[in-house]
Amino acid sequence: MPEGHTLFRLARDQSALFAGRPVHVTSPQGRFEAGAALLDGRVLDTVSSYGKHLFARFGADVLHVHLGLYGSYTTGPGTPPAARGALRMRWVADGPDGNGVWTDLRGPTACEVLSDAEVDAILARLGPDPLRPRPDGTRALRRIAASRTPVGALLMDQSVLAGVGNVYRAELLFRHGVSPFRPGRQIEPALWADMWADLVTLMRAGVRMGRIVTTRPEHRSRRRGTVERDDAHYVYRRTGLPCRICGTEVRTEVMVGRNLHWCPTCQAA
Repeated sequence: MPEGHTLFRLARDQSALFAGRPVHVTSPQGRFEAGAALLDGRVLDTVSSYGKHLFARFGADVLHVHLGLYGSYTTGPGTPPAARGALRMRWVADGPDGNGVWTDLRGPTACEVLSDAEVDAILARLGPDPLRPRPDGTRALRRIAASRTPVGALLMDQSVLAGVGNVYRAELLFRHGVSPFRPGRQIEPALWADMWADLVTLMRAGVRMGRIVTTRPEHRSRRRGTVERDDAHYVYRRTGLPCRICGTEVRTEVMVGRNLHWCPTCQAA
């Protein structure tokens, strides 16, 4: 599932390509036919993200998209290719250079037109987003500090924290030496303040680079230049490999339906 930095980049890119111009909206698959007809030909005002949600504003109506596990956008210049397969929604516009631009949406969990009140209801269910302006993790701490649930599960709960997924969960906990099985109420305020500040930095870097890189230069095979794929993470998808810090074998266990990765030595309970 795409994490918050990916949705932030999508919102930024879609605004740059489509905002301020009429957009031809269709649903080749037919499952979004009524919504497409409502938006077709209208001017897109802006696209924004909050956590893992996208909101594209067309006047008083807001298109809400949640990609879920399988959703994806494909974007290109000029004339779009022939529509094939389960293509939920297509946008076509002149683009900023007047030469045409299109984007196709496939496989989202949600693709719906909402009112402002319905958008507010979604936002009210979400925790703070580290990528919002002047991010504040205080509200997340209140939920975490009051819970006996393992912190590894709490970080995946979008009502606690919006935009964090499996990669950021595993890597953030490792970087701060926190066992994913530690109850939330055992996360001290000072520790959370450090974790929150680090998470904001990591996610902003993810927006900038277009990928998640959590390792420090001294823990990579090369300290300069492009970060190789095998050097990008400390524990995520490194099951059975030696920990970059202590050499202990990285372990994996399913937590809240996703594979959790951690080092049992660096992140001792």
